[in-house]
Order: sequence, then structure tokens, then C-alpha cells
Amino acid sequence: MYIRKTTKISKGKTYTHYLLVESVHTPKGPRQRTICSLGSLAPGPLEQWCALARKVEAALTGPLSLEPTAPPLELMVEEARTGSRPPVVPGVPTDPERVALEEAREAGPVHVGHQMWHQLGLEAILRRAGLSAWARLLSEVMTLNRLIFPLSEHAMPDWLRRTALGDILGTEFSTLTEDALYRNLDQLHPHREQIERELATHEQELFGLDETIYLYDLTSTYFEGQAVRNRQAKRGYSRDKRPDCKQVLVGLVLDRDGFPKAHEIFAGNRQDRSTVPEMLERLKQRTGKTAGATVVVDRGMAYEENLAQIRAQGLHYIVAGRQPERDAWLAELEEDDWEEVVRIPSPRNPHQHKSRVQIKRRQQGHEVYVLCLSEGREEKDRAIRQTHEQRLLEDLEALRGRIEKGQLKDTAKIHQGIGRLKERHPRVARYYQITYDAAHKRLAWQEDTGKKAVAEQLDGSYVLKTDRQALSADEIWRTYTLLTRVEAAFRAMKSPLMERPIFHHLQRRTETHIFLCILAYHLLVAIEKKFLDNGTHTSWWSLRQQLSTHQVVTVVLPTSNGQTLKIRKGTTPEPTHRAIYETLGIPMEVMKPKTWHENIP
Repeated sequence: MYIRKTTKISKGKTYTHYLLVESVHTPKGPRQRTICSLGSLAPGPLEQWCALARKVEAALTGPLSLEPTAPPLELMVEEARTGSRPPVVPGVPTDPERVALEEAREAGPVHVGHQMWHQLGLEAILRRAGLSAWARLLSEVMTLNRLIFPLSEHAMPDWLRRTALGDILGTEFSTLTEDALYRNLDQLHPHREQIERELATHEQELFGLDETIYLYDLTSTYFEGQAVRNRQAKRGYSRDKRPDCKQVLVGLVLDRDGFPKAHEIFAGNRQDRSTVPEMLERLKQRTGKTAGATVVVDRGMAYEENLAQIRAQGLHYIVAGRQPERDAWLAELEEDDWEEVVRIPSPRNPHQHKSRVQIKRRQQGHEVYVLCLSEGREEKDRAIRQTHEQRLLEDLEALRGRIEKGQLKDTAKIHQGIGRLKERHPRVARYYQITYDAAHKRLAWQEDTGKKAVAEQLDGSYVLKTDRQALSADEIWRTYTLLTRVEAAFRAMKSPLMERPIFHHLQRRTETHIFLCILAYHLLVAIEKKFLDNGTHTSWWSLRQQLSTHQVVTVVLPTSNGQTLKIRKGTTPEPTHRAIYETLGIPMEVMKPKTWHENIP
């Protein structure tokens, strides 16, 4: 801070004023901001101005001087705090034994979340959707909770009061209850499609996102409880290893930068491939322009009818070939004309070891095939196959034991049991010949060494196919590997954003809960994208830990005249905080300081 002298001539008369100003950092560079006008009050000799400004700054940012100060300094300090000149009692010091800090609240993460909420235009988007000011406020609060410290609606009000979010939003949340949050889920539910569509459009303009690649995948999310009032809650194949729980499927489409474009909730027992036409329609509704883009999906949605559905929308595809397609290329896999993919270690881990990947391009009709060999995948395939083989043999031994003990005598039921084992272990049952001799009541099996040798040769290999004729093998492979970004998004929503388990039993509240997780993921990926564009590879989890030490506190300054001066403001950002705020392009100050007096009882 420093004092600036200004003069103004009016009607032949010169007026002199003094301003207390400070230098601040802005996105456009350093600027000067006026703290307060001192009017015509002369601050003292010119050579003492610098020291006086530092003394005022110290009084504003830390404990007041413990020594009695002259009335002009107290006047300037009080004017800087309140913008007015209240009467000052000269010579009243603070009591050093009773100076205290109160109501310290974590501010850094919620400050970043609040600023990114506005940068993505979510406040304006929710306003256009017709949500009231209170509904918009609660929607922001619930989204930031998922981003920073995910909790249930029951626990969320207490978390809110433990943060500085009330100070930042200028709202008192002392009476907020879980019922208000549940009601807000119901109010937000009908507007999800409009919000998602406008948000995707705004992000595309804000970040200049590429809309030529769409990545689609599915995951499951399980419930605690029976969820009897949710028609979509079904038992099915659980990616969470919780087959004992009901679940729903979440379909998510991302662009190549990892920003969500569309999502949909499906019944928990749906087959992956049956969801493709609905997701293509959702994508078209959200983006409005998809023709000519390329959809990337995994082998679970690579059936011919799925590819026909993609082509019918004017889209291209890159998919992983299914098992029979891989087997058909066995002879090509044995030929030695591979090219090696150049794989660069992650910037976060420059010493990372990348497994060797080799590829080759082949044409068949209107489709391009890329045959791939991966050292890392070879080990994985072998381990999976050996595990499945061991389980099959254990189940066959158990079935044989039941037959020999006379627990299972009916021939038809024995053949049904054999069929169930083949269905349970399809990966390895195909290279075992399983027979039952009804006359001697003997179950026997024999390994088909030829088929098993073929399986061993195919370990580590997979096939990609596309209708994009102009792409090289390397481009096809790298585009397909972008699908890992959807897997990363699911991991983020399930772990740091705590999408699972779901405790809501109403379908609309389940859908809105998942929608809030996706909104939080929008904030997360936007934050990480800004750092990535700045050349910094980091994660929101790391940033959140660093920001947790930036707080809002109340400074209590008791005086000997029977009054207590209280100042509520954010602590001075540390260099780490400043670097984060500058990268994200958000203000250093988390809130405007508040000052008030209280009488000591």
C-alpha cells in the first residue's frame, strides 16, 4: 500500500485529496486499486508517507498495534475497513492477551469450485432453465460438495457449515436441512437435458474442443437397499463386483478432451449393445451436429447391428473386434511385418515403463483392420485364461464328485450341469471336450491341445476395425486408446466424487444424483484442462490438498474501552495458492472483508 496525492482545479480553486491505494495482480497485469479516500486529511510529512501506509496495511491485515495510535491513523484504518469515518476514541489500545481467531473455515477448494461454476456459465444456464435463485444456489452447493467432500444429503448441511462457502456466497446456511436438498433434487430433475446441452455448447466455445471424436462406454452403479420404487434398479453384470446388489447402468459419451457430451441411465440388467441406439439419439439431441464424427466403442457394443446403427446416423466408428474376428486373423498374426508404436511416458511419471505395442494394417472390403500385439496384454490374457481354466476344472471335479456320490443321478440334469459350466466359463470351455457316459455313470473331459495352442498364440493380441479409410494404423490405435478417458471418468465419479453406492430409492432422485456427479466431473475436467493447457500435469485431488490450507477466519480484537473489534476475511494466499489461482484465472481474494464491533458483556 501507499498514499497518493491528487489535485483538482475547480472554478480557479485547487483542491487536494489523498488516496490510500494498493497494487493488485489481474489477468491483464498489475493494476492499482483505491482502498479508501482520505479526503483533505494530510497524512503527515511526505517522508513518512511510506511508513504510514505500511502501518495502515499491517493494521488491516493483522492484529492492530498494541500501542495507542494517533487519531489520524485510526481514522484511516476504520475508513479503509468500512468505507466511512465513524467516531474514534483516541488512545484506546487492544488487549494483547485476548486477541483471538475464531470460526476458521476451509476456503481454497470451495473458492475454486465457485469460480469454475461461474466460468462454465452454470449460473446463467440454470437461470435460463427457469430455476429460482434458491434452487440455483442449492444446486451449486450440492455440486461443489460432490467435487470437494462428497456426502449424503443428510450430512451435507453440516459439511457446508464447516466450510467458507456461506461466506463466499454471502448466504447464511445455519437453518438448511436435508429436506431442502431432497426437494431441490426434484426441482432440478426436469431440466437435466437442457442444462447438459447448453453446458456442452459453452465448454466447446470456451475451450475450443474437438467435436470429431466421441467416446462411449458403460459402467454400473449399485444401490444400498432394495430400491423397490425404482423400476431401473435391477441385478445384472456388476462392474463393481457387487452382484448381490441392485444396480443401474450409466452410459457416458465424452469428447477426445474428456468433457462429457451426453449421459443416460439404463436398467441394471440391460445388455451393453442394446443401449447404442438410445445413446446415439441422446448424443444427437445434446450436440445437434454429429454427422461425420467418429464414435469409439468397446467390443461389447461391436456387433454388426450396432455398427449399422452408427452408420445410419451418418457417423463413422472405431471398435474392438470380437473374439471370432480375432481368431480369423491368426495367420496374419504369425507373420513378421509389424510396426512398433512409439509410446511416450506420462509427463507425471517420466520414468514410467510403457509396454511394447506392435500393429499392422489390413484392408477387407469397406473396413480397415488393425492387428495389435501388446506385451503387457499378453501377460494379462495368459493370467486370465489360466485362472478361468483352473475354475472350470474345479467345477468339473465338483460335478464329478456329486455324480460319484449318487447326489446327481438324472442324465438330463447332468447334461444341463455340463451346459451351465460351459456358459459360466466360455473363454476356456471351448478347448475342452466334456463327455458323460450314462452306462458307467462317469464324467470325463479331455483337453483339445490344438485349440489351446491357438488360444496361447492369441495371448496379447486384439483387433480393431473402422470404416475410416484414410486413417493410418497408428492413428486408429491411438484414437481407440482414447476410450481409456471414459474409464478414467468413471473412476473419478465412483471414487473422489462418490457416485456409489446410491442410497436414493426414487428413480428421479437417483437420476439427479448421478447428474450432479456428472456436473462435478465437468468442473473437475475443466480445472485439470486449464493446468494441462498451461503445461502442468496434475490432478484435482492434488490441487484440493494444496488449497485446503487457505482459510477464512474471524480476527477478534478486544479493546480496553469495553468493545471488541471483529474482522472476518480470508487469510493471505500462500505462493502455492497464488500459483493455482493464477493458472485458473480466478481472484486471489475469496471474499470481501467484513468488520463489526461488539460490546463485551
